[in-house]
Amino acid sequence: MRTFPVGSARRAATLRAAALFITCGVLSACVTVAEHRKLEEEVLRLKRHGAVGSDARANVADLAAQVESLHGELAALRGRLEVAEHRSDQALEEARAARKAAHGAAAPPSGAADGDELALSNAAPEELRLYREALDAWRGDDNQACVDRFREFLQTHPSSDYADDAAYWMADCHFKQGDFRTAVLRFDDVAGRYPAGNKAADALYRQGEALLRLGYGEAAVKAFERVVNEYPDSPRAGEAKRQVELLRASG
Repeated sequence: MRTFPVGSARRAATLRAAALFITCGVLSACVTVAEHRKLEEEVLRLKRHGAVGSDARANVADLAAQVESLHGELAALRGRLEVAEHRSDQALEEARAARKAAHGAAAPPSGAADGDELALSNAAPEELRLYREALDAWRGDDNQACVDRFREFLQTHPSSDYADDAAYWMADCHFKQGDFRTAVLRFDDVAGRYPAGNKAADALYRQGEALLRLGYGEAAVKAFERVVNEYPDSPRAGEAKRQVELLRASG
């Protein structure tokens, strides 16, 4: 067996340990600047003490080369980390934008029955009175009265020309009450019962908003996609497409 002086053996062991430490550090991407400096100082120390022997010199040269290589590895790791951090920040901002859009107060879509539209209708006076009272409750943010009156209207006049509007505003009142589970069901009922009505696209969009409030992101995406696919010409289609893109990016 080949032997070395005690000093040379100790230096060789130190070099092997340092090389192993460098290799493990690169693989785990956890090497710090301080550790770099420590290894460089070890190389210089060995050189100053006149490490002898062909094996020792070879190990010193190999260690120096590994230190230089490690600089390059660390630079590459930092670059990948910066890219990952940028993507993470971007995804976070998009997620915040999606949540802000979903949590914001939704403006009433066009098509709400106002006084002029009601006056021009052929509905019976009693039918118009009940609808006006329910709509007044909605406009006044009296949400419980809104729900009760629209429910009464739908029970009394299920075939009314305003049935889809009444069902939509009742769902909206549940939403404003914070009863998002019921709102999801009621908006779904509007889209299912009156798919050709003027509230179908709005109902699906608002269903997506209610699902987001409940934390069901994937289900919300499906609701927004239905708006885009089934009502591509509706005013809500563009908004729904943006919601899908934001939610997909943040998912």
